[in-house]
Amino acid sequence: MNDAYSSQLPSVDYLRKRAKLRMPGFAYDYLEGGCFNDINRERNRSELRDCQLRPVYLRDFEGATLTTELFGESYDAPFGVAPVGLQGLMWPNSCQILAKAAASHNIPFCLSTVSTASIEEIAELSQGKSWFQLYHPAEDELRDKLLSRAADAGMKVLVVLADTPTFAYRPKEIRNGLSIPPQMSVRNVLQMLGAPFWCAGQLQYGKPEFKTMSPYMPPGMNMKHLALFMNKTFNGRLTIDKLKAIREKWQGKLVIKGIVNPEDAEAAISAGVDGMIVSNHGGRQLDAGESTIKPLTRLAKEFGDRTTLMMDGGVQSGPDIACAIASGAKFAFLGRTFMYSVGALGDRGGEHAMIMLKRQMQQIMEQLGCPAVDQLPQHLIEEGLGQ
Repeated sequence: MNDAYSSQLPSVDYLRKRAKLRMPGFAYDYLEGGCFNDINRERNRSELRDCQLRPVYLRDFEGATLTTELFGESYDAPFGVAPVGLQGLMWPNSCQILAKAAASHNIPFCLSTVSTASIEEIAELSQGKSWFQLYHPAEDELRDKLLSRAADAGMKVLVVLADTPTFAYRPKEIRNGLSIPPQMSVRNVLQMLGAPFWCAGQLQYGKPEFKTMSPYMPPGMNMKHLALFMNKTFNGRLTIDKLKAIREKWQGKLVIKGIVNPEDAEAAISAGVDGMIVSNHGGRQLDAGESTIKPLTRLAKEFGDRTTLMMDGGVQSGPDIACAIASGAKFAFLGRTFMYSVGALGDRGGEHAMIMLKRQMQQIMEQLGCPAVDQLPQHLIEEGLGQ
């Protein structure tokens, strides 16, 4: 397993730079970009890194464990792979690469409704470690079909997305004409030709498709019809009544993603959710919104003993994971870091990133003198957080 680790790429910054060289520009823009002016994406990163942790040195310390209990499962580390759409467009076969690596490292992999692998394939590859994130369809019939497929595949955790009531305004994607498959403009073709490893992967694995959604899509749609289909299928916001209907149908653990205020948190708990992921969609929906670390800190104080709080958005490294958990999350999810890693290293990328993050987390825990993940909040320096 350690053969997958590259000592030449020991941080997310190195991975990002390497991925940018190997990916077509439109694919990298989709991965890296936020909405409007990328303010909220940058706020996620900078304000999380304002978090400070306090070490304790002069006491007995027998070592640290990263093992974390979550929803009745024991995971080898307190982080998982966040749901990411269009993964196969950014790097060929990346969804499958990451699902297999997650199984190998005993961490959860969360599949997006609009990713490029099917529920059934990912459930098999992840060996029971996969979760499913549902973009709530406009039609209840399609919702029920997706829930049944996830349950039949053995997925135990359903994540319902709350923070995409409208399609985002992302200037880079608009300019690039981003779509699946990518548009064959002169600009995009030139970018593909400058990314030979990406092109070879697409030839090997075939053009990216919305595999989970393909059974419900009319064949032979052009780009205009595909866009109309997706807009119609996922048009509308999640409501408390829709959430309650899902709770009645879903027998596994139910998580809602995108909660950032106490009103929504209280309503979600009343609807019977088992957990919440504090998230702002990676800074890709509301540029004027808060970073994720600030609402997490407030929600943890009010709801931390009533539900399981998790976090994504701005989390890219071992220190970021440690700070998120110290601030009240039980678990953290990362998206861009894993995609940078597969972009940089291809088939080795998933394993490399997981080894790297585990090593970073282990060093932090031992430096702090913190024996267990659930004791990280004792090391948080709280001044200035959550204000």
